[in-house]
Amino acid sequence: MGVTDSEIYAAARALVSEASAAHLTCGCAESCTGGLVSGAITAVPGSSEIMRGAVVSYAIAIKESVLGVSRDILDDPALGAVSEPCALQMCEGARSVLGCDVSVSVTGIAGPGGEEPGKPVGTVWFGLCAGERSYAERCLFDGDRDDVRRAAVLHALGLLREGIAKLSLGN
Repeated sequence: MGVTDSEIYAAARALVSEASAAHLTCGCAESCTGGLVSGAITAVPGSSEIMRGAVVSYAIAIKESVLGVSRDILDDPALGAVSEPCALQMCEGARSVLGCDVSVSVTGIAGPGGEEPGKPVGTVWFGLCAGERSYAERCLFDGDRDDVRRAAVLHALGLLREGIAKLSLGN
């Protein structure tokens, strides 16, 4: 069984509580999740206290023009939109554009099509920007399009919580 709505809501509720207690704000740059991460957060009462906004950058042009992802990365066949450098630049761009303390980015291949060499369906890159620090990580999720997207949302919420914890502890 895949990720459930109740698991996503519980993670979003915990994020809102933790960010609120730390007086920190969040933002998202989403591609393959199409706004589901920010939708999960804003489903929680009180989220307006911590949620600055989101950029749904489904189109390559938006990744470049709004989030500042380099055309060199997007045009490189070895990198492209589903890559570590793209995820990093997306989360850094979101943090800058939204003026938040912590941002997450999600870019991947939810399927059923879109597979590329070395990037099977279910490949998702995440970026996390907490303060001045950024890092990216790759996950490979199983299942159909809905399963991949739900797993990506839950993972992104976990990353935001991690970023909030790091900033609130001064790490």
